[in-house]
Amino acid sequence: MKKVLLTGFDPFGGETTNPAWEAVARLRGRRYEGFEVEVRQVPTVFRTSLRVLRQAMLEVRPNVVIGVGQAGGRSDIAVERVAINLDDARIPDNDGEQPLDLPISEDGPAAYWSTLPVKAIAAGIREAGIPASVSLSAGSFVCNHLFYGLRHLIATEFTACRGGFLHVPFLPAQTIGRAPTPSMSLEHMVNAIEIAAMASMRYGKDIAAIEGRLD
Repeated sequence: MKKVLLTGFDPFGGETTNPAWEAVARLRGRRYEGFEVEVRQVPTVFRTSLRVLRQAMLEVRPNVVIGVGQAGGRSDIAVERVAINLDDARIPDNDGEQPLDLPISEDGPAAYWSTLPVKAIAAGIREAGIPASVSLSAGSFVCNHLFYGLRHLIATEFTACRGGFLHVPFLPAQTIGRAPTPSMSLEHMVNAIEIAAMASMRYGKDIAAIEGRLD
């Protein structure tokens, strides 16, 4: 049976929950036509997150890995297209580390593209009535660090695997006192991640669709 590995981060930045993990955890053990889902929580810590990810990939031997992270302030599911070789933390991670202007990999390329069908994923999520777009920036915090590290692991060690990253908005409860900050229901997040997993297993090549941005 083929496998999709989903990862979600623990809470960070003073939050008591992380919608990425809450959504991913609800897909634990799901079986679909042709594949099953494994999930792992990763710490919101720069280097440690990659060690946890690599160990999970060694254990699961997935065909596809989809990392999921929280992007408070975004209003839709952001299907990330590119990871950059840069750590530049606006806030400390959960171990108090705050790297500034440092490469993630000294010998890695400046950036990696997602190897998931990002346009097909975004289109599929929107067809389900859930806002989604293809994003050209995963930031420079631990989410981008994990995304870049995942792609570097795929490029150097797990070459038969494909991988990418999604960002999800805040949950409604996280926006109390933060109006007018956008949010999304947990149900929609779970559905979107499920669609991403199915599209990643279905499409070997991405669809042709307009997803370019001016910003």
